[in-house]
Amino acid sequence: MKPLVELISTYDVGNLLENIHAMIALVEYDGTLVSWNSAFGSCKKLFPAANKLGDFFSPSENGQFISRLHLNSKEHWVVKLPVQIGEEGFSIICDCVLIPVSKEHALFIAEEVDSASAFHEVVERLNRQVKLFQIESEVTKKIARNKQIEMEAVMVQAQEVAEIDALTFLLNRRMIVKKLQDEVLRAERYNSLLSISVVDVDHFKIVNDTYGHPVGDEVLRQVANQLQDHIRHPDLAGRYGGEEFLILLPSSNANAAAEQAARLCKQIREMAVHVNQHQQTIGITISIGITQFKNGVDTWDTLLNRADNAMYEAKNNGRDRWVIAD
Repeated sequence: MKPLVELISTYDVGNLLENIHAMIALVEYDGTLVSWNSAFGSCKKLFPAANKLGDFFSPSENGQFISRLHLNSKEHWVVKLPVQIGEEGFSIICDCVLIPVSKEHALFIAEEVDSASAFHEVVERLNRQVKLFQIESEVTKKIARNKQIEMEAVMVQAQEVAEIDALTFLLNRRMIVKKLQDEVLRAERYNSLLSISVVDVDHFKIVNDTYGHPVGDEVLRQVANQLQDHIRHPDLAGRYGGEEFLILLPSSNANAAAEQAARLCKQIREMAVHVNQHQQTIGITISIGITQFKNGVDTWDTLLNRADNAMYEAKNNGRDRWVIAD
């Protein structure tokens, strides 16, 4: 290519441009026509007053042209250009390209697609560009879907962190109290049964002081597992604070809560917590206070207060037992 360029540069380039069939025009970056060859003159004959290249295009094609000028795009594109041959005007399909030649000017070259093979090549090129765009679009959609899935997973995790106690994986204090408030409102509205149980691990401070907090944490985890495994499906258990747990029993009276409490005391009593690398086990017991919601009398906090007082009564009576509040 270099020897050809050197050869052409030694001859009359203007003469060369005048004798090729490609339509060539020198334009400014706002589309103003500066000069053109005789082949482009076939367009100019139809619009002698036109002073911008965009005047020869349809409005949509003109928009593409201006965009390509501003972007200095060297990609080929296809447009229809009006030409005058003899006394008649025609529209011909041209393969076009813009080549920047200076900071102020670009060279517009348009060559008629005059054969089926050439036209087919242009169409194929456009089809490839369309397919590439479709592939890129699918990739973009897939990335967007993946990002949405990731975001939903993050939102689920954030919700779990906000609602779940990190040590026991039961509902945390904020959520179990909210659930209690909801159940009290439901019981008031429908005059339905509701009971709650406050569960406290006996002698938990001694366990922490004797064996250390890691063993204390293991005790809380195992108690939480027993509570979760031995309550009914509608019931809810949460860690109320420290070694204290709260169980909600919708549609249950105090006697049903007492039967559940008896089972839980037995399960915890028979549970063995291993310490000192499994060379020793310690026994754990719980005390439970039970109360039944009194419609028109109780609020959620008075209900919780009565259950808490009943739990302390169970401790005063010897622990490892349950008491129903008056």
